[in-house]
Amino acid sequence: MLAYLLRRLGVAVLVALTVSLITFSMIYLSGDPAVALAGESATEEDIESIRRYYGYDRPILVQYLDWLGRALTGDFGQSHYLKAPVAEVIFERLPTTMLLGACALTFALVLSIPLGVLAAIRPNSLIDRLALTIAVIGQAMPSFWFALTMVLWFGITWRLLPITGSDSWANFVMPSIALGYYVTPAVMRLTRAGMLDVLATDYIRTARAKGLRPHTVLFKHALRNAIIPVVSLAAVQFGFMLGGSIVIETIFAINGLGYLAWESIQRADLPMMQAIVLVLSVFYILLTFLADMLNAWLDPRLRTA
Repeated sequence: MLAYLLRRLGVAVLVALTVSLITFSMIYLSGDPAVALAGESATEEDIESIRRYYGYDRPILVQYLDWLGRALTGDFGQSHYLKAPVAEVIFERLPTTMLLGACALTFALVLSIPLGVLAAIRPNSLIDRLALTIAVIGQAMPSFWFALTMVLWFGITWRLLPITGSDSWANFVMPSIALGYYVTPAVMRLTRAGMLDVLATDYIRTARAKGLRPHTVLFKHALRNAIIPVVSLAAVQFGFMLGGSIVIETIFAINGLGYLAWESIQRADLPMMQAIVLVLSVFYILLTFLADMLNAWLDPRLRTA
């Protein structure tokens, strides 16, 4: 297990370094960052002064190593717009986005896994068709349209839930459903397919022939093996939710990291944009690594793969 852990950790570190290089390169993708900061009416002297002030006149490799060294210590620089430390602003907003992502993932798993299991137990039945219908609708319906529809009915017409803010649990109900429903179809289909494959194996037939209780066969033997790919998918989807929450947070005016990303794009706040992309990418890599470890614990055969 230790050797497997070290191998996966090495891969995660290499991926993180690659992501950091790509993230740093963001500031040069749209041209000279000094020109972007100076504005359209700036003179050459103004642009050159900004270039020297922010260190853009140094070699790119030196800039990258300096930025990476400071980022490893939690120093992402100063926000050009807010005039505050980037790390301070990000970690003030991050808990809200993490809470939204956790609520959305919980909603998706609570809805999709039981439906996937029931659909696998009774294929081609009414529950199977219902699960398929939910999957098709969720896959085809854009999350922003679903969010706006809920705002119209539950927030404006019936006034059951608040539309904006993040002051109470009620503020997270509609955003969590809108964000979580988009990933529900993939998890449900994977659960159903995995259960169908496992239930057709010889060891499940042997367990039933030995007289084990149906729920023991289903949950202790079948679901434990069928859930392995779902764990990996859930980790990936949670990372996707953290990064993809920008649309949902903007619609519901939730003061989280996604909304901060949108504001930073509007303001051309380069240090803030870089830091947000890097932090979300590192979370994505960490979640994938933890999913690999959990899968190795669930299925020891993966440790020698």
